[in-house]
Amino acid sequence: MKKRYIELMEKALSAYSDEHIRRYWQDVRTQGLTEHGFPRLTANIGILIAHGRRTDLLPLFLDMMDFCCQSIPNVKAANDFSVREIVCCLLEIEQNGIVAKEQTERWRRLLMGIEHGKCYNVYAKSPLDKARNWALFTAVSEFFRQKAGLCDETDFIDLQLLQQMQWPDENGMYRDNEKHENHQPIMYDLVPRGLFSLLLDQGYRGAHYEAIDSMLKKAGLLTLQMQSPNGEMAFGGRSNQFLHNEAWLCGIFEYEAKRYAKAGDSKLADTFKSAAVRALAVIEEWLSKVPIRHIKNRYDSNSKYGCEGYAYFDKYMITVASFLYAAYLICDDTLSYTPMEDLTPTVAATSAHFHKLFVKSNGYGLEFDLGADTHYDANGLGRIHRSGAPSTIALSCPCPAEPNYTVDIDPMAFSACSAIKTNAGWCFGAEPETRYEVVKTSVEAASASATLLCRFASGASLTEHYTASANGIGITIEGEGEIGFTLPALCFDGENAPKIEADMHGLCVYYEGWVCRYTTNGKVLNTGKIAANRNGHYRAYLASGHGKVDVEIEIFKA
Repeated sequence: MKKRYIELMEKALSAYSDEHIRRYWQDVRTQGLTEHGFPRLTANIGILIAHGRRTDLLPLFLDMMDFCCQSIPNVKAANDFSVREIVCCLLEIEQNGIVAKEQTERWRRLLMGIEHGKCYNVYAKSPLDKARNWALFTAVSEFFRQKAGLCDETDFIDLQLLQQMQWPDENGMYRDNEKHENHQPIMYDLVPRGLFSLLLDQGYRGAHYEAIDSMLKKAGLLTLQMQSPNGEMAFGGRSNQFLHNEAWLCGIFEYEAKRYAKAGDSKLADTFKSAAVRALAVIEEWLSKVPIRHIKNRYDSNSKYGCEGYAYFDKYMITVASFLYAAYLICDDTLSYTPMEDLTPTVAATSAHFHKLFVKSNGYGLEFDLGADTHYDANGLGRIHRSGAPSTIALSCPCPAEPNYTVDIDPMAFSACSAIKTNAGWCFGAEPETRYEVVKTSVEAASASATLLCRFASGASLTEHYTASANGIGITIEGEGEIGFTLPALCFDGENAPKIEADMHGLCVYYEGWVCRYTTNGKVLNTGKIAANRNGHYRAYLASGHGKVDVEIEIFKA
């Protein structure tokens, strides 16, 4: 696994041509250090050189590393993120011996000169401060600086961690959104937990060790159930659907695999290690595409389709390598394990802060959003995955009503959800005013199911029943009058237009050698509407009927 992590770091770097790197370097040299993308690129080039890869970049790397070590102590440029990475690079270079000791000692002297107030943007000055994930990055950066013998900041680190312990919820998931307590993003739960895992794995044994480890253990078990059968992290909130998403998932699972191996629980150790393998395979698959993009669509990276303003290529492409390196550090290759598929029927739910429900069985996985942040997601069934199948063939994340990321058509709230017909036309359960309630869930030997109540703004309500089994997904919608269930049909991924076939009682989408087939006892309608999410465009079809509508979803190889 360690070798695969390094190989994929190199693959991520290959998305930057030598010309691109030199142009980026020239821009930063002219403008000065303004953010952490450039030090992140520098650090990962150095780490790869230390592993005998990309040695052709050594002369350029030396100049870039000089610049970073000189600049970081003197300018606030999101160094909270960068210091850890630059220090790790220094340690790898020193271990390899490829750079003269006089040079590495110079870098050490520069990094020893870091002062909190001059270097970092965010950190707690007292236990009452309300800093969130940036302060944790700062703590981890200072921990690695201390680990390298560049400082003694034990009290500072413990203060940051004390302040951080107010943010995990009852499941151990990290609440990063200070503006809206019940719109917590999944990625900004995973990143802090990944940092906590890295911190403990690399030797932190301070005052908060036991509290952090207990939180990680609780959240780790839930994260297993949240992971899609094909390896992806859950959707939800900002910075989602990027290739770096699964990298912290790898790190968390590697940490938990070591925990259970040490405790003698080989079954759970195998389960976590296999989950890390599946997450890594997601990154591997996307990095195999040409050209490489940093987000899970096929649009030109310059279009920034699916990206927030901060999520540009230069910063988020190398982030894949950065996060993979953390997983590399945590990974223990001495652990033997048997790779396994995610087939066990399960139902799991997050707290109301994250408002997600997961139903999985026999390689099929569903994720529901019960109270979506309309800037990123939509209410209803937002994910339908099948192990091994393209994650976007049915739906990988919902289509938001007012996206905080770039799309190229008029947005509309859309998911796989129930619908009612009104005098004004069809009203979808994905819409922001809709409210969802979980009525009951159950797990059987070969299936998992959930029943939800969908309440529309008009006061009407429909009951939705979902069952996942080896045969696919069975859905029943019940209510009064003309009702239906939406059928998402991928129609454009930024490069390709999948083939769509529809008749009165069925709909098929053909994509990358797979088929997503919807069948219904109702009537299939084309609403004429197209919705957009980070992955591309989805045509909105509808299975309609009176009082009750059944839908079956199967995803299989063509």
